[in-house]
Amino acid sequence: MNKIVKIILISVVVLALAFFGYMTFTKSKSPAATAVGNQNGLSIQVDYCQPYKKDRVVFGTLVPYGKVWRTGANEATIFDTKQDIKIADKPLKAGKYTLWTIPNPDKWTIIFNGQTGQWGTMYDESKDVLRVEVPASKIPGTVEQFTINFVPEEGGSDMAMRWENTEVKVPIRH
Repeated sequence: MNKIVKIILISVVVLALAFFGYMTFTKSKSPAATAVGNQNGLSIQVDYCQPYKKDRVVFGTLVPYGKVWRTGANEATIFDTKQDIKIADKPLKAGKYTLWTIPNPDKWTIIFNGQTGQWGTMYDESKDVLRVEVPASKIPGTVEQFTINFVPEEGGSDMAMRWENTEVKVPIRH
């Protein structure tokens, strides 16, 4: 019986080390980042991972148009708001959500999903809480690493997402 317990413990340790090694490796390729929006009375935090362009065509190829994207890399992106807000004039209750997007050349669908804690490819549409469409625009130059930040606007902020030559601004208000 003692041998079985040792084998199980060794197996658990080996699996845990392998998982930790894998997570460390993926984070080195697409590091974790946090965007904080504490502006104009809003308190929002977005935890995501930042993939690099690496000489690839991103939108339409690496990230296909018309398909759900995890909005970053690795784990699903987390959007956390401390108060009820409006996203593009639609209400969203305070809480934690996963943030998903459906990119298209001229507009993106922004999705707030009630399921959290999953890997970034484990999307369950039945748990969607809110979907809004926002315009996408081309920007000069190339953004090598995917970024999310908050831009102060009257009555709140815009959550700006930039990568490659694309920018999407999501209006967030009180």
